[in-house]
Amino acid sequence: MKHPIPKVITLTLFSALSHAQVTDSSTDQVQDMSDPLAVYTQGGFGVSDKGLNLKLGQSYDTGNPDTMAMNIIEVKGIAGEQLGWSGSSQRDDSIDSVRIRNFSVDTTNGRGAQLDMNYNVEKELLDTSYSVIQALPKWGALQLYPLAGAGVRVNNGQVDTTLDTESGSYPIDRTVGYTIPGVYGVVGMYSKLAITDKLWLNYNPMWLTAIAGSDDFMESAFGQGKSDVLANEVSLSYQFTPRFNVRYFANWTQDQSLKEGNQRVEINYQF
Repeated sequence: MKHPIPKVITLTLFSALSHAQVTDSSTDQVQDMSDPLAVYTQGGFGVSDKGLNLKLGQSYDTGNPDTMAMNIIEVKGIAGEQLGWSGSSQRDDSIDSVRIRNFSVDTTNGRGAQLDMNYNVEKELLDTSYSVIQALPKWGALQLYPLAGAGVRVNNGQVDTTLDTESGSYPIDRTVGYTIPGVYGVVGMYSKLAITDKLWLNYNPMWLTAIAGSDDFMESAFGQGKSDVLANEVSLSYQFTPRFNVRYFANWTQDQSLKEGNQRVEINYQF
């Protein structure tokens, strides 16, 4: 079943693109694409087990010479029924999700900040989080970037399970529109292991846990009976040219094996 993108998401997409159309001094030189805190204008696409993914990132001038920033928009799961390979009966040719990020970094201390919005089209669910990221000193070929933040969930189509005192039963298919079921915390890190000058490995674990909200959210915010989740991401990347790389990603949780998670191959180009 196809679900239209809500107007708030559409407006945010146009707003992010409009805000990014300004001159940026960071485009004067090629940025290190292996650095999780790098800021640059970029484009990319990927092939995943859920369909095609498209990505557009635009850097912009913050007005402060010590900071760099960019907006990134991703659309995921395009033509999943035709191009996906996961074998899931839930694949269709509608998009799966839209992700919008605003990222900034202070070049004097290696500290970044990220506003991250993820909209699940099928579930009509929006997770919005804000986190702070700090680059730590390199330890040989390894560098760590711990982060911490908090988020809020907005959901549409919540079933009203209030007991009907007259009939003594619960209403069926009765919805209450958009709600904010709860807020959650996130703690994790990005990491980079440089294997060669052109080949590197990332491992990015993120732990999310419900902080406050409805009883249902506190009990099952991240799956049936789960108030928290450990999300894992591993990527292996190769830099063909200073502006062009190919990356393989795998994402899974503590309840899945790596094979059971999501897989994708992504091509990125820095403009």
